[in-house]
Amino acid sequence: MAAFFSPFISKPDTVAQIMFRVMLALLPGIALYVWYFGPAILVSIALASITALATEAAMLKLRDRPVAPFLKDNSALLTGWLLALSIPPLAPWWLIVVGTAFCIVVAKHLYGGLGNNPFNPAMIGFAVLIVSFPVPMTHWLTPHGLGQIELSFLEQLRYIFIGSLPPGVTLDAITMATPLDTLKTHLHLDEPVKQIFDMPIYGRLAGQGSEMVSWGFLAGGLYLIAARIISWHIPVAYLGALFATAGLFHLADPAHYVTPLFHWFSGAAMLGAFFILTDPVTGPTTNKGKLIFAAGAGLLTYLIRAFGGFPDGTAFATLLMNICVPLIVLYTQPKVFGKKSGGER
Repeated sequence: MAAFFSPFISKPDTVAQIMFRVMLALLPGIALYVWYFGPAILVSIALASITALATEAAMLKLRDRPVAPFLKDNSALLTGWLLALSIPPLAPWWLIVVGTAFCIVVAKHLYGGLGNNPFNPAMIGFAVLIVSFPVPMTHWLTPHGLGQIELSFLEQLRYIFIGSLPPGVTLDAITMATPLDTLKTHLHLDEPVKQIFDMPIYGRLAGQGSEMVSWGFLAGGLYLIAARIISWHIPVAYLGALFATAGLFHLADPAHYVTPLFHWFSGAAMLGAFFILTDPVTGPTTNKGKLIFAAGAGLLTYLIRAFGGFPDGTAFATLLMNICVPLIVLYTQPKVFGKKSGGER
């Protein structure tokens, strides 16, 4: 006797499941971060997670909203993780706490909570920190094997929580400028790109260690596309626009403009392409809109990196394009059924 079954209708993932899978996709990049730069980043992520959950609970209480369901959706945790991955791993504890709290309180809840915020909360937190506290936001750890001295995990903890370094050790001995910052500084001194890339800080594509972390985020991002958590439109448009713009400048003047692959594997390009710009709340909902939004962010990222005052432009490009989202959606949304061109019905 034949058996008959109803059509298989897949149940959509909950917000908590989606956020959890995005956090899982971050793990390859985080693992490589620990391998090349030490475990300090795990402390940053832990501090950001605790602060995000505590601040989320406090704001929900103040807004008379149920606490448990919103805490369990993992959105606050993901915001904390993205902010922690965007700032130096040796950042003092208070910097992480202030930045994460600002993300949750101002960038999220003052706009009405999840689903109502027009700006990416993690990038708002990053922008506030780099403008308000520029000095600690430049203390990036040197990759293993390149620094004069490498701190143990306990020594990293002591610096993060009490600002204490071992006797005779200075901050300059354990930190360095990022590959993007180093490049910009030496280009301002009119040094050619080829000479700059002879410095030990640079690897095959970009910076030693940091390029491998970018590979980790790329792997996680491809998983998100394969799992249909995100679509291909934003990563492809962002990386494509960044590649094309960098390629044009490099072809015009290779002595003063680096290759497109350097821009792909430097800074927060991969993190931005797959984990930040793809935020469904602060980005367009239409596929055409996603392409425009991400291409604009890619162009702005390059312009900020090459001609702006900050080494990396991913955060500010994201926020600038967040402003444009309502206009992009207005002109890319499908026509209402039955509506003819010219406004006739």
